[in-house]
Amino acid sequence: MSDHTDPHHRIEPLTARRIHADAAEGLAALLVDAVDSGASVGFLAPLSPAEAASWWRAAAEETERGIRTVWASYGPDGAVSGVISLVRAGMPNQPHRADIAKLLVHRAARGRGLGRRLLETAERAAAAEGRTLLVLDTETGSGAEALYRKAGWTRAGSIPGYALTPDGVPHPTTYYYKVLERGRDGA
Repeated sequence: MSDHTDPHHRIEPLTARRIHADAAEGLAALLVDAVDSGASVGFLAPLSPAEAASWWRAAAEETERGIRTVWASYGPDGAVSGVISLVRAGMPNQPHRADIAKLLVHRAARGRGLGRRLLETAERAAAAEGRTLLVLDTETGSGAEALYRKAGWTRAGSIPGYALTPDGVPHPTTYYYKVLERGRDGA
């Protein structure tokens, strides 16, 4: 873990019920904050709280079906400060693989190692359930790329103009992967 890790943010897995309960408030506010700060996480600005809450309700349904696991971090005041998802591959020939998705840290909580802690939490859980390959994509040139490289992820390549930034500009996306050992992270 980073020397700058903030121990005051607790991380816990969220049940589908908890995601539904937090969707309209903390989780939606976190997603809106990410888009407002320019993160290319699938939405265009301005993202309304209602649209963000709707996305989280769909994520809760995936959690209910065992497709997605969501962990949230909570600051000392109880507010959602970050989130990460592990999304399992759905095809029969990919039981060993999962995707890391929606790693978000609120602007007020950045720079303290929380993103790294969330990533390590998802990696450990994936390894514990026998996943040996994780994949993610991120906006090329974003601050997240440095996090993934420091955490031992391998760059697979970039695709130009893959997604629009929140302001509607086409931007490249870079794919990363990490090979895990069964039962523990391979970092």
